[in-house]
This record gives sequence, C-alpha cells and structure tokens, in this order.
Amino acid sequence: MVRVLELDEQVRRILEKLEEDGIPTTSSLTVTEARRLSREMTRKLAGPPVNVARVRDFTVPTTEAEIPVRAYANTTCPGLPALVYFHGGGWVIGDLDSADWICRSLAVATECAVFSVDYRLAPENKFPTPAEDCYQVTRWIIENARVESVDPNRVAVCGDSAGGNLATVVCMMARDRGGPSIIYQLLLYPITNHAFNTQSYRDFASGYWLTTEDMKWFWNHYLREQNDGTNPYASPLAANNMSALPPALVITAGFDPLRDEGEAYAARLQEAGVSTRLSRYDSMIHGFLFPRLEADEGSDRRSSY
Repeated sequence: MVRVLELDEQVRRILEKLEEDGIPTTSSLTVTEARRLSREMTRKLAGPPVNVARVRDFTVPTTEAEIPVRAYANTTCPGLPALVYFHGGGWVIGDLDSADWICRSLAVATECAVFSVDYRLAPENKFPTPAEDCYQVTRWIIENARVESVDPNRVAVCGDSAGGNLATVVCMMARDRGGPSIIYQLLLYPITNHAFNTQSYRDFASGYWLTTEDMKWFWNHYLREQNDGTNPYASPLAANNMSALPPALVITAGFDPLRDEGEAYAARLQEAGVSTRLSRYDSMIHGFLFPRLEADEGSDRRSSY
C-alpha cells in the first residue's frame, strides 16, 4: 500500500517562517557561524525549561580528556534506571544546553536518571573521537553507578540524529569490547550511513529543515578521510554483524532525508534477531522533538511497525 505523506500544518508554518526570516542552511556557514545559529535556534524553539528535582554538572575522566556531563533526576530515590543521552548536531554543533530541554523532559517522563554527555566535537575532534568519548563516559557511569545512585543493571542509551548514531555505535563498541552491559537503545531519527542515495534523500533534499547538503557538510567535518565512512563505528548500517545488540526503538520522521537509512537500520536489527520497534511520525521533519516543532494534539500521523 502506498503511504501518502502530509506535512503537519504547524511544521509547515514554522518552515515558512524560517524561510521568510532568511535563516541560512547549515552548509552555507562556517563552523563558528553554524554553532552560533544553533544556539540562537535552540533559544527560540526550546521554550521554558521543564522543572526537574535535581540537575548537576560534573566531568568524567577519559583516556584523553575530562568530558562534561549533566545529570538529571526527578526523584531522590536511589537505584534509578539510567539513560545516557548523546545530543544531535551532526557531530559538529550542539552541547549540554542544546540538549537541556529534552533531557529534562526525559527525566520526568521516564523516571530515569538522565546523563547528558558533552562529547568533543568535530572538526576539532574527528572520528572516532566523539564515539570514543561517548563509549568511555557510558562505561564510567556504569562502573560508578553506585556513586551516581543508579542501577548498573538498568542502563540504556539514547540520542537524536548524530547522537542516535553515537548511541548505537556505543552499543556496538560495548558488544565488541566485552562490555559494559547496555539494556536498551533509543534512536531518534538517527544517522546510520555515509551515503546520500536513498529515496528520502532525493525527496527531501531541501526545504524541510535538514538538507542533503547539510549532511554532506556534517560528514565532511566528521570524517578524517572518506574511507572512514565505511567503518561501522561511523556508519552502523555498514556493519556485517548486527546480532547481540540491545533491544531498540527507532523513531523516524516522514519528511526527513535520514528517514530511509534509519528505517533500513531498524530492519537490519530485526533481521539479526534484535527486538526492535520502528515508529515513523509521518507528518514530521528531522529534529521535531522540540516543543515548538511538535504537532498539535491529534494532528500527527504516526505509523508503528
């Protein structure tokens, strides 16, 4: 059956407003300009912060750096399940503040302790540095779970866009390196492949927030050389072995150039016997998990399968 997609009206109005305001595409900017624009857009779209009982900043030592982490918990109860969160931004932009709204919301909605990881960014720190930072911080949180008042046997990972890429790569690293144990992966419109040849890339190359040229810009800043794009720790869809990974929920958006590669990754997980749920929000665009990019109640057309 052919699926007819209809862009959500609220999203359509926001896209029209961005065009009227002359907001440039990321790929037309320098890295410094893109980061400045990202901070400005976060302030405009995030809305007021969600109240959370506890928020704490600290650093985690890795082999090369001290990585900033922000922890959220909406209860003082010990032994909470933990969710380690990796922000989006194409490995180039984003920080703890850009992820603050969604991490606060996750802490309240899931009743988990949420740990937001401020991994080092490209192009200053190219592949595989961001992935290694995220893996080492996740391992540290599990190894120090008692100190952090979380249950080491109930730790999941989550990320949006490039953060979704990093979340599933952390799961692969944990499997390949003998730990730590991760019980679940939540991937929000993830980047899974260094390729631009899917139907969704062709259909939504421009005009829907994230563009094909933006993705090429991000990948070019992230990779040391083009051959790195075939490495499963950069392109998880390229992995030969998808088995023994944690159960997954993969969320995609109907009008997202990354839609097809996210759904292809979910299919590969399912084929490998990994318990996986795929949920597509048909009327949404990439990055829709901001309060001012969410659909009005009842307006979203979601498909789960």
